[in-house]
Amino acid sequence: MITKGKLLLSEPFMLDVNFKHSVVLLTDHDEEQGTVGFVLNQKSIYKVTDLLDDIGDFDADVFIGGPVSTNTLHFVHNVGNLLEDSIPVSRGIWWSGDFDAMKFLILQGMIKSDCIRFYLGYSGWSEGQLQSEIDEKAWILEDADSNYIFKMDPHQLWKEIMRTKGHTFSALSELDGDHIHN
Repeated sequence: MITKGKLLLSEPFMLDVNFKHSVVLLTDHDEEQGTVGFVLNQKSIYKVTDLLDDIGDFDADVFIGGPVSTNTLHFVHNVGNLLEDSIPVSRGIWWSGDFDAMKFLILQGMIKSDCIRFYLGYSGWSEGQLQSEIDEKAWILEDADSNYIFKMDPHQLWKEIMRTKGHTFSALSELDGDHIHN
């Protein structure tokens, strides 16, 4: 079932370059309005200090959240109610919050770089679109875990989550998606 707090794992042979071997955290879902999420494992060339000049020397990577509105900056964090207006997504995972307060808390050392992830753009699906893609086996649903976002190497994330799903998925995690053997 599609709900916020779920992860989407792209199927191993997905050809869409925006989502190949991607893990997407769903942060909002409404059956009539659609779905919003962020690709967790596609690092951009930017650091957050390249995009924001008023947060000191905060060393945090910026990820490509998806192909929609790529000129917007979003964030997911694990500091919860410390950041006013945060939206709970799943246990230990919040989305957004007061942007100025976030910058202040970073400058005060109350938000560390391993507690927040920044995303350029987002991934979005219109009403019924994501369910259709799941029905076509383009995505595998999994429960989100804050460790996936804040503790694991993003480059290995898709493979590691696939391995934890068991035997068949573990075998699929070894496929690179570029080669199909008969």
